[in-house]
Order: sequence, then structure tokens, then C-alpha cells
Amino acid sequence: MGSPAEDLIKKAARDLANSHHAIALTGAGISTESGIPDFRGPSGVWTKNPEAERRAYRSYERFLEDPAGWWEERLTSPGVLGDLGSFQPNRGHYALVELEQLGALKCVITQNVDGLHEKAGTRNLLEYHGSTLKLRCTSCGSRFRREEFDLDRLMRDKQLPPHCGRCGGIVKTDGVAFGEPIPSDVARRSLEEARKCDVMLICGTSAVVYPFANLPRTAKQRGAAAVAATIIEVNAEPTPLTQEGISDYLIQGKTGQILPRMVEEVKGLRAKS
Repeated sequence: MGSPAEDLIKKAARDLANSHHAIALTGAGISTESGIPDFRGPSGVWTKNPEAERRAYRSYERFLEDPAGWWEERLTSPGVLGDLGSFQPNRGHYALVELEQLGALKCVITQNVDGLHEKAGTRNLLEYHGSTLKLRCTSCGSRFRREEFDLDRLMRDKQLPPHCGRCGGIVKTDGVAFGEPIPSDVARRSLEEARKCDVMLICGTSAVVYPFANLPRTAKQRGAAAVAATIIEVNAEPTPLTQEGISDYLIQGKTGQILPRMVEEVKGLRAKS
């Protein structure tokens, strides 16, 4: 007989293999396995530096008041998470890519801004809180690769903030700051995915940051005519989703160990069918 975790991994693989529209939600737990520090954990960036958290809470207000000054600060101060471009995807990220390639996963919605899902190769990706790899127009919502703007030249020539080439609006980083609305296109598509999924795989998120944490509840609380989605948690520790009975079961451990095992099980099921 297998261990309880192994039995649950096999159960999750069956749920994924039998699903019509499975999606995954990911949070900081999958990124910490790539070496990226989290914010609120025991060794988190904000736990160690509360002033950095206070600045983060004021950031969007500061952008609205003085976009040029905000940009200059961003370009001359080191990021609280260091150089995110130096981090690489881990086995958990690549396992989600494989599940997508197998057709067992239709979409990944992530809280993370590090761009690691994109680097790993996930195709149908919704970055709920934006991405450090991109910039976004605050007027029309258009997104741009960072390298499309020569930000150092704009700062040198005192031409900050950058402006959108499509509508002329002010451009900021794509990452969603405290107090900033979730971009409407991402919010709408994420809600649509939560409403139509029949399996939701939750990977490495504490499920306490809203409105992202509402997505599992949306998937679970269907109307009377619809069947609730099966919610599977892969987390190091139980979360409010576990405690409130939103998730159907919790596979406790590291995403980089559990998700690759899930892939192998799905492949095995496909080979038998």
C-alpha cells in the first residue's frame, strides 16, 4: 500500500485525467522553491523589513501623485526581491507546463510577478498581479515588454514617465501595487476560468490575498444547476481553504516534488486508456 501522500497524488492524477477543464492557481510557494524569498513568511522580506512593507503600501498613491518621481525611484533603487531576472523556473513550473502539453491543464492563473511560468513555457497564462517582465499602460491597458522602452535613456533625458505608443497614456510597471485595481481583462478572464473549471489545482498559495483568494470559492460555490469543481491543494501547510472545507483534499509538501509525480501518474493513465 502506498503512503497517504502517494495515494492522494494518484487521486489527483485521476481527477486531472478525467477533467474537461482543469486549471491551476499558483502563489509564492512555487517561487520560493526557485530561491525567490516570500514576503510574509518567517524569513520574509517584509517580516525582516517592516519599513519596506510600509513603502509598498504607499507605492501606488506615490505613482498617482508623481509618476516621474516614482519611476526614478524604481530605476535607481534595488528591488526588494533582488534581480528577479536571475531566477529560473523549477520542477514545479515545468510540471505544470507538461500537464498543459498533455491537455490535462487548460490554464494557469498566478499571483506571482516573477515571470517564471512564462519562462518555463506555460502558454495559457493569466498573471493576476502582473509581471516584472512587462510594462502596462494605465489608460488603455496595453502591455509591453520592458525592453521596448529605453528606460535609462528616458531617465537621463528627463522624459519620465514613459508614455504609451498606442494611446499616449502613462505607462507603469505591470505589477499590481496595493490599492491598484486588478487589470480588468485579467480579472474578467480569471473569473471566467474559475466559473467553468471542473478541477482546480492550487499550488503554493496561502489563499489569504484577495480578490485572488475568491477564485477557489467561486469554483466551489456554483449555482444549483452546476456541479462544484474539485479543489485540490498542493501546499506545505493547511490554508483557510483547507480549514473551511473549500478544498476537497490537501497534498502536503513541496510543489517541486509533488507536481512532477502527478505528471508521471497522468502519463501512466493516458498510456492505459
